[in-house]
Amino acid sequence: MIRICVFDAFGTLFDVDAAARASGVADEIWPALAAEWRRKQLEYSWLRTVAGAHVDFWQVTQDALDWALEAQGLQQLGLRDRLLTLYLQLAPFPEVPGVLQALRAEGMRLAILSNGSQQMLDQAVQAAGLGDMFEAVLSVDQVSAFKPARAVYDLVGAQFGTSPQEVLFISSNGWDICSGAAYGFRTLWLNRAGLPLDRLHGQPEAETRDLADLLTTLEGL
Repeated sequence: MIRICVFDAFGTLFDVDAAARASGVADEIWPALAAEWRRKQLEYSWLRTVAGAHVDFWQVTQDALDWALEAQGLQQLGLRDRLLTLYLQLAPFPEVPGVLQALRAEGMRLAILSNGSQQMLDQAVQAAGLGDMFEAVLSVDQVSAFKPARAVYDLVGAQFGTSPQEVLFISSNGWDICSGAAYGFRTLWLNRAGLPLDRLHGQPEAETRDLADLLTTLEGL
């Protein structure tokens, strides 16, 4: 029986493209900037975990942005600071607040499990007005490694005393959802981008394109 829904944060609840979109960068440039920033952010997190060279996700986010800005040839005064400020205030996807409220009304326990630093997560949750929705906001800061390290997924059981099969893990990242499935979580892939399924060591139990389908999906699990 599913007792708790655990959400990834960035890309799942919060729109990671929102900072670049709102930064004032030209419409023909910001999508590539956002994509390269996100790609390097993930690559650096994985490489640092494998190398045992952990820094928090805020440092990773800054390093990835610096690479992306140089790759795009963007050197406008104040742009870096503006982008980083906006990243701490990422908008939730439009359906997120209503879905979380509906889940809470049904008695479902809710939590976040994210690569984000605790400070980043707390600021994002508060800026989005979601501070009352979650019993816990779990950061990899506690284990000094990034997902998909098993120690990160262990944080859920340590916090709530649940077995993996009592947890529905929801993520928009294919690599994350496959890893969560291999760990033993019940899993829902929020495939917002309509991407092919990653060929990895686990497979999601269910898939949707929009979080609004979560309540219906829960009924079938």
